[in-house]
Amino acid sequence: MKLHYEQRGSGPYLVLLHGLFGSQDNLAVIARAAEADFTVISMDLRNHGQSPHHDSMSYSQMAADVLSTLPADADQFFLLGHSMGGKVAMQLALDNPERVQALIVADIAPVLYDSRHDGIIKAMQSVAIESITQRSEADQQLARSIEEKGVRQFLLKNLQKNDNHFSWRCNLSAIADCYPQVLAAPDSTSSYDKAVLFIKGANSDYILTEHQQPIRQLFPKAQAKIIHGAGHWLHAEKPAAFTKLVLDFLHDKV
Repeated sequence: MKLHYEQRGSGPYLVLLHGLFGSQDNLAVIARAAEADFTVISMDLRNHGQSPHHDSMSYSQMAADVLSTLPADADQFFLLGHSMGGKVAMQLALDNPERVQALIVADIAPVLYDSRHDGIIKAMQSVAIESITQRSEADQQLARSIEEKGVRQFLLKNLQKNDNHFSWRCNLSAIADCYPQVLAAPDSTSSYDKAVLFIKGANSDYILTEHQQPIRQLFPKAQAKIIHGAGHWLHAEKPAAFTKLVLDFLHDKV
C-alpha cells in the first residue's frame, strides 16, 4: 500500500512515523530541525491522516507500507517512530536490517501491551459525527469521558469538514477492530544489530524495567535516554530536549 507523505530537506533519508490517532505532522518539530541535513519523509500510516484505509493493521503490513512508499533511491535510511509508529519502525528494522542505518524509538517497547485506549475509542465513537455543526460540539461530547483538554485537542486533529459535514479523517472503525493488532509486539525471530536509541518520557509507563530483556534480545546495541518532565507525548511536551537527543544521535551515525 502506498502511503501519503511529505518530503523536505536534502541529504541522507530520515523517515518519521507517528503514533495511534496521529498523522505525519505530529513529528513536525523533528522534520523542521532535521531538514538542513536530511531528506525527511513524514508518513501517514494506514488508516490515519490522508493515507488509504484497510481492514488490517498488522505491523508486518504497516512496515511493508513504509517500504513501498519510499522513493526509489532510498535504499538506506534512518528511521524514527513514536508509540505505534515506533513498533512499525522496529518491525521494519527487524525485517530489513540492511535498509535501516539506525533506529530511534520514542516511548514504546517491543512487547504486548494491555488495552489502554478503549475509553478513547469509545469516546470518539460516541460523538454524533453526522449531526454536529461545529468542532466545539465534538469537543464537548468527547469531554464527557476525556477530561484532559490536550488529549481531546490531539484527537480532534482527526476531525475534518467537507461540504458542511464533519467526519473522522482516520478510519475509526478499522482502528477499533484492529486494536488487538496495535497492542501486539513486533514479530521476529531475528535481531537488529545496529545502533538503536530508545527515548522514554520519565512520566510515562510505556517503557518499564521489565521491558529491558525483550529490548536487549531484539536490539542488542540499544541505548536509552530519559526526558524528565515528559510523558508519552514527549516530542510535544519537551520538544527541545527531544530534538537534541534525536539530532545528536543521528549526526553521530551519518
